[in-house]
Amino acid sequence: MVNIGKIPAKTARLDPRREALIDVPNDRRMSYGELNERVQRLANGLTGELGARKGARVAVLARNCIEYMETYYACALVGLIVQPLNWRLGVPELARIVAGGEPDVLVCASEYAGIAAELGALVDIPVTLAFGPDSDGSYNALVAAASADEPAAAATVGDDDPVLILYTGGTTGESKGALHTHRSLFAGMINQTVAERIVPSDVYMLTGQMFHIPVGLAMNYMAHGCPLVLINFEARLALEVIQRERVSAFLGITTMLNWMMAVDNFADYDLSSLRNIQYGGGPMPHSVVSAALEAFPCTIIQGYGQTEGMTMSFLSQEDHANAVAGIHPERLSSCGREGFMTTIKLVDSQGNTVPRDSTTPGEILIQSEANMAGYWGRPDLTEQTLREGWMWTGDIAVWDEEGYIFIVDRAKDMIISGGENIYSTQVEAAIHQHPAVLESAVFGVPDTQWGESVKAVVVLKPGMTATAEDIINTASQHLASYQKPRSVDFVDSLPKAPTGKILKRELRDPYWNNGERNV
Repeated sequence: MVNIGKIPAKTARLDPRREALIDVPNDRRMSYGELNERVQRLANGLTGELGARKGARVAVLARNCIEYMETYYACALVGLIVQPLNWRLGVPELARIVAGGEPDVLVCASEYAGIAAELGALVDIPVTLAFGPDSDGSYNALVAAASADEPAAAATVGDDDPVLILYTGGTTGESKGALHTHRSLFAGMINQTVAERIVPSDVYMLTGQMFHIPVGLAMNYMAHGCPLVLINFEARLALEVIQRERVSAFLGITTMLNWMMAVDNFADYDLSSLRNIQYGGGPMPHSVVSAALEAFPCTIIQGYGQTEGMTMSFLSQEDHANAVAGIHPERLSSCGREGFMTTIKLVDSQGNTVPRDSTTPGEILIQSEANMAGYWGRPDLTEQTLREGWMWTGDIAVWDEEGYIFIVDRAKDMIISGGENIYSTQVEAAIHQHPAVLESAVFGVPDTQWGESVKAVVVLKPGMTATAEDIINTASQHLASYQKPRSVDFVDSLPKAPTGKILKRELRDPYWNNGERNV
């Protein structure tokens, strides 16, 4: 039986002094032996003193840190479900997410004590465990007081038991919670192991935040007994950490690599430990791939995935090297081929598989044990997405005769800016908070730094006025900073189909016709 919470225990038995976690922001280090003991103590404390029962939710509000990873493993060990919260969201959206998950416990870093208090005033949270400077120390007190023995419940937890709810923006502008099991996370890990060619001597650096699906990639390296380095990304810091900790692998996005290569004295950093870099968030332009392969002494791969299915297809190390050498350079615009644990097909509106002719579009369907179990509390959306063993991604693509997949349209007009998924309907809803707005359409336009930036086209109510700054300021009050529009145009009317649907493609296409779109 697969139990994700037992990952630290394996290496703790083999080599308890081997480093497990290197928490750069908090200047802390922890061995696998220490981590496993604290994980078991926390698991016993949650189920013993706090009385949490199998299936109960434990929310987490923190940046990357050792306590975050301890919580993931401890909850998994005894059948609790972690509900990580995106600290970049506003309190109203966080409150809605917390209310939907009904957690028994909130684990909170002291820097978010104010937000936790606001949430507590809006939603009933029975217990808060705090850690960090100026906290009440309740988290560490619970750990210290509990037994260090493996909890008895661990023997009956695993496989199809739910372990994690990861939230993503929804087509209605609301976040959806993708529920993953021990089995689905483990299947995703196998996909990554094969694609990244992981070896026990690797040292992995987690550049993203733990409320995103890349935490599963980080756990995978730990399953191989590798040290995990935690950072909050900044380009110069990343280079310093790679050099100091002898990092061999990390996941980034095009923007991150560009920032790192632009650091003064980049060539002076010793990056010789690097073995492989994976990037996501969309294909990388040929020029950036060429520059990265020259700048970094390692291979590069791309992964295409969703919160609902982890990483589903890969553009391999050899594909990148070949493309730069002039062999199938067009494949750099693809998201590669299906992963080791994945079967992919593209279907038309009637569900028929489309030909591999690089021309006929179809929706990407995924069959994999790494697919989520469903959306938390939304059986209606689950039924729409998971059908007869296939997950309908909503992404439209074409594929060539060798199975390379080229996405031609994003699901529900999603925008990817700096690796973050932004849903146009959520931005439009925020824009409509301005009293002068009659209609709006939001879409992504090319951005050399971020890949895409958010653009809004607005129709004002007759007789009313507003400036672009007014619209942006209003939207900013209801969105995370990365979601707000970067530019606003005003028009008299929006193009529409006979059904009344706004034709965003007519607005968006002129910006992409003469440029390279990062799909």
